Amino acid sequence: MHTLCARGTMKPEINAAVGFLSRFLRVKGHVNDRQVQTFSQSLHDILSEQYKHHWFPDRPCKGSGYRCIRINHKMDPLVGQAGQRIGLTIQQLYLLLPSELTLWVDPFEVSYRIGEDGSICVLYESQPIPAAMPGTAVANSPSGSGSSVSTMVDSHISCKEELMVLGRTSPSKAYNMMTVSS
Repeated sequence: MHTLCARGTMKPEINAAVGFLSRFLRVKGHVNDRQVQTFSQSLHDILSEQYKHHWFPDRPCKGSGYRCIRINHKMDPLVGQAGQRIGLTIQQLYLLLPSELTLWVDPFEVSYRIGEDGSICVLYESQPIPAAMPGTAVANSPSGSGSSVSTMVDSHISCKEELMVLGRTSPSKAYNMMTVSS
């Protein structure tokens, strides 16, 4: 077992992603509260099912592309499915949601970008919960916290990290951004 025995749940990350997308439906005013609640619950269930075998808290970058929600010239099928459950067509969803949206749902972080050249913004962030290594005494921990933490190393750069490292490849465009607070 990896020394970062983080919680196996993805609930806070999925809640952040669902809440973010649901706010767009609510802000536009064409969807009533019951529909927003149904959309939220449907999307939560869909994402939970979709990600359950693709969630790796000990290697958060693994499966990042699979968990990426993308709306561009195509509607993300999972978002489309949740929208259809409340009677919205794909065309209606395009009117309610940003036309260019990338939403990364990864263990310990949910972030998004609106527009191809938009900034990457973090919606949710947490730290892995360190766990004591089997056979390691609490007193031997260098931090005195009673746990050992190893550095997570992943040789693959996620698409989000690549964008942050390489930067923009085209001029910046102005986009309306939605502020999210909790």
